[in-house]
Amino acid sequence: MRRSEIKRILEAAAQGRTEYLNIETDQGSCVRRFQPAQRLIVLGGGHISQPVCHIGALLGFDVTVVDDRPAFANYERFPEVSKVVCEEFRPAIRGLQIHGEDYVCVVTRGHQWDGDCLREILSGTRPSYLGMIGSKRRVKGLYEVLESEGFDRKLLEQIHSPIGLAIGAVTPEEIAVSICAELIEHRRMTGKQETCREASDRVLEQTNVDLPLLEFLTEEGPRAMMLVLQTRGSTPAVSGAMMAIDPIGRNRGTIGGGCSEAEVLTLARQIARDGGREIVPIDMTNEAAAEEGMACGGTMEVLIEAVTD
Repeated sequence: MRRSEIKRILEAAAQGRTEYLNIETDQGSCVRRFQPAQRLIVLGGGHISQPVCHIGALLGFDVTVVDDRPAFANYERFPEVSKVVCEEFRPAIRGLQIHGEDYVCVVTRGHQWDGDCLREILSGTRPSYLGMIGSKRRVKGLYEVLESEGFDRKLLEQIHSPIGLAIGAVTPEEIAVSICAELIEHRRMTGKQETCREASDRVLEQTNVDLPLLEFLTEEGPRAMMLVLQTRGSTPAVSGAMMAIDPIGRNRGTIGGGCSEAEVLTLARQIARDGGREIVPIDMTNEAAAEEGMACGGTMEVLIEAVTD
């Protein structure tokens, strides 16, 4: 791997663009996608929004919450979010400039504000995901109003509403779990569609942009990259997980911790020092893994490759 490739990925991340790293192996080619955190916009700052924002941040979304009430739109209520907007919904939505990769959850305090949000959103660029809370009866009534105003019924029916997966959720926290589960489902399905469009290359699952790791790889001096190429069964990391190391053991990132990392670190330090490339199988189904208390029972293939100028 060349430092110029890593610098190209860093430049794309700074501009908010998705970039790709192509990896050739004996089993074929694969692609590691570096995708900036997708924006999750939560319209409404009520009791359901708090756990939605909390879980959304844990899932790697760049979370923005909007409410027109100062008592609800503040960082004390939403410490995990990147941005809090205290403004009426329609101008706030215009200011956020929703684009096609955004995820939007409409969870306001009532029918009137739901309608305002949908009118503004549907008049602009459609987000990747759009969901709205509400009972089937309430949703049906709002759609009828919007249809009478000229909004396309087919467009309205594409909204995820009632929002969330049907898991029997009752409490605000349970409802938040159902909503975020639907966000995950949508994100994974969208990822599969992108994979199909990216020809025959196998696209790895992990897509995060770990800036400290990438910057570490671009620094002067010998470095090696570890990349999980493939997993089977229960493993502590998904394909695409990355780690970087130098000959004295300084490192960034993770490929799962525990025995799974320890098995490859010595070899990775050697490759960082001497150069080269190797694919290492890691078996977590054996007795040694059980003795170490590892809950996983799968296997991984990890690429270790020196970084060159």
